[in-house]
Amino acid sequence: MEFKVQYADKETQARATTISTAHGLIHTPIFMPVGTGATVKAVHQRELQHDIHAEIILANAYHLYLRPGTDLLIKAGGLHQFMNWNRPILTDSGGYQIFSLTQNRKLKEEGAYFSSHIDGSKHLFTPENVVEIQRKIGSDIMMTFDECPPFPASYDYVKNSMELTHRWMKRCVEAYHHTAPLYGFHQSLFPIVQGGMYHDLREQSAMFAVTQNMDGYAIGGLSVGEPAETMYEMTEWVCRFLPKDRPRYLMGVGTPENLLECIALGIDMFDCVMPTRNGRNGMLFTPNGIINIKNKKWECDFSPIDVESDVWVDVEYSKAYLRHLFVSNERLASQIASIHNLHFYLWLVKEARTQIMEGTFSIWKKQMVKNITTRL
Repeated sequence: MEFKVQYADKETQARATTISTAHGLIHTPIFMPVGTGATVKAVHQRELQHDIHAEIILANAYHLYLRPGTDLLIKAGGLHQFMNWNRPILTDSGGYQIFSLTQNRKLKEEGAYFSSHIDGSKHLFTPENVVEIQRKIGSDIMMTFDECPPFPASYDYVKNSMELTHRWMKRCVEAYHHTAPLYGFHQSLFPIVQGGMYHDLREQSAMFAVTQNMDGYAIGGLSVGEPAETMYEMTEWVCRFLPKDRPRYLMGVGTPENLLECIALGIDMFDCVMPTRNGRNGMLFTPNGIINIKNKKWECDFSPIDVESDVWVDVEYSKAYLRHLFVSNERLASQIASIHNLHFYLWLVKEARTQIMEGTFSIWKKQMVKNITTRL
């Protein structure tokens, strides 16, 4: 992986960078659509590439391990071949998914025992086999295996959790160095910084992650129920200890406002299910505010979904038509809304990059945050 900082904002920590991978160049700030099980829900790969202009997507080791299984992925030649996606892929190691299985998992020193949410079958994830699974998937960027502590959690709980994450991180890095890619291209491994909402633990975790000297670093354990201001505070604090010559990835974040605020704090990469999940429920994000398309006020509104219609891929669809699709439970509603929201998210980070390069990011962000948080 080759990483270059091209522009740095003078008033904030925002920066415009490039990340070079075997499957293409990534321009940051970047948002990664979530394709958990080898698909971004309701969105065709052709649309991801040509309409939404996604430069990288995220998939999940936990879900792909359970279904379709890594044996099949190996036969297919890896995830890129299996899903016909020739751009970069990042895989989450499954730590967050196992965290969410509170009633069906048990953490031990060797790893995490858990029951499949599909059929109840028993499994064990260790740092070593999580690296092996991601090798078999063939993602461009892999994640270390971690425990994501809940919020709120006591200092002692988070400290013990962080120390376990560090021991697992070290084993992941060792496994990474003792294994090779299966499909002929380089795979990077990002350690994940934990530490809950405690400044000293976050600092310790960031400093430990940096000692692993990997291609980039991720910040986990945020956007798990804490107030937004606490998330920003922790993000800013961790970024102080991460090297400036490596990409920084904030996992599972977030709203359009979250993206802009965290770009200003020095984050390069984001992912979140919000644009597609909220889109499937009728929430549309636009440069002028948030639309609940199911509201009756849009029933006879024949204007385009977004007033800046020359920018968007959905110019042929009116608000009234999309509302009709939702009211009628037509599947096309989810598709149009998901494409629209992803297009907006990618437009937003691309515009942030432009503003950083032009030296106007701080002024633009202030007005844009006001716009995008307005309820229309």
